[in-house]
Amino acid sequence: MRSRARAVLVGTVGLACVFGTCPQIARAADDTEAPKGAAVTVIRATKVCFADIVEVFGSLQPHEEVTVRPDREGLKFTQVMVDAGDTVTAGQAMAKIGPADGGDITITAPVAGLVSASTAAIGAPATAQQPPFRIVKNNEFDLVADAAAKDILKLAVGQPAVIRIVGGGTAQGRVRSVPSTVDQISQLGQVQIAITSKQRMLVNASGRAKITAGQSCGVSVPLTAILYGDDSTVVQVIRRDRVETHRVDVGLMSGGQVEIKSGVNENDVVVAKAGALLREGDPVRPISEADTAQSK
Repeated sequence: MRSRARAVLVGTVGLACVFGTCPQIARAADDTEAPKGAAVTVIRATKVCFADIVEVFGSLQPHEEVTVRPDREGLKFTQVMVDAGDTVTAGQAMAKIGPADGGDITITAPVAGLVSASTAAIGAPATAQQPPFRIVKNNEFDLVADAAAKDILKLAVGQPAVIRIVGGGTAQGRVRSVPSTVDQISQLGQVQIAITSKQRMLVNASGRAKITAGQSCGVSVPLTAILYGDDSTVVQVIRRDRVETHRVDVGLMSGGQVEIKSGVNENDVVVAKAGALLREGDPVRPISEADTAQSK
């Protein structure tokens, strides 16, 4: 009888659990099977060096332009040997002038460089008031560009620059001069960048320069890990499988990465794609970005 009663009791308990009246056992099963939180892709904060780039826009101008004038007035051009766009050497014959009865005088290039302008034409008068030739000395050009006051403070003579010239490809350069004042109204100042690469240039061609003004090395996270609020910027850090919201100070940006000046340490695990749905203290199941990429 006792064995039969025990069997009945066990069967009753089993039926009770089937119909949901066995809370302890059900809760244990839920704890085993239930996920511990939302799955989130995470990445470790790493140390990266960022270049501090200042962008300026301007036009190409001769660094030094030399005018070529005739030594005598009242003569006309009898021969023209060069035209605008030609390159000349110092002492090269550029044109001849003289009276109608002969006795020509040769006009020579005082310096080597690019002939940037010419008004010389056979039969036209040669006058000093209208110089027949202009030469860009040694074919040296500057990008003369406007820079904002906040950017000028970062600039220094000798800093390298890459210049993209409209219709003319890319050129290398270095900062030649930095202004000590800015326009009172626009708060802009003119920066001169010497073009150091040798290629054909066009006066007044537009160009945009990226000047490397410095470098900063520090902790970096992807731009997608940043949450911008009305009064703060935050990164969601994962510790012990829970969300911690860290206020951060951001610095330079490059290639989709953001410099973090404070608030996150190297090797901290952060949510790769931060979202407003995650709150402080929320449990999560972190999945590394590498694992997420492999699953795809």
